Amino acid sequence: MPRVRIGPALPDRKTLDAEIARLRDLGVPELRSRWHTVFRRQPPPHLPRHLLFRVLAYRLQAEHLGDLDSETVRLLDRSGSPEKAGQRAVDATQRTAELRPGTMLGREWNGQTHRVAVLADGFAWNGKTYASLSKVAFAITGTRWSGPKFFGLREKRSKESAP
Repeated sequence: MPRVRIGPALPDRKTLDAEIARLRDLGVPELRSRWHTVFRRQPPPHLPRHLLFRVLAYRLQAEHLGDLDSETVRLLDRSGSPEKAGQRAVDATQRTAELRPGTMLGREWNGQTHRVAVLADGFAWNGKTYASLSKVAFAITGTRWSGPKFFGLREKRSKESAP
């Protein structure tokens, strides 16, 4: 007979909600005191009340319901700051958004030059219309590519700038 593992008892949601409600009623000095109790150190002096509350409420939920798994923590650590992630998204959008209908893209692949026309609703190559540059790159090479990278619209990362 296989072993049955019994986990911890499920947390009482009402108790957790009541603890978070008590946190919501605390002032800044009380939240700072609670922070010191929970984290065993003083909170950063610049943290406003709403962030003190949110961090403490998150910690309560993590203790009762479980924290993030290690894979998610690693993913978040690799993603960098929200400002940098947002800027990368804006940069990528701007590079692709610069393609106006009528623009011709060219790429040599296996000794053959391929020309792609940018349309208002996609990209034309070899008599067919494709929804994305990546699909055009796949049609040309038979392998998956980032279309903007394949057509030289994205900068190659140097080894010096890699994290």
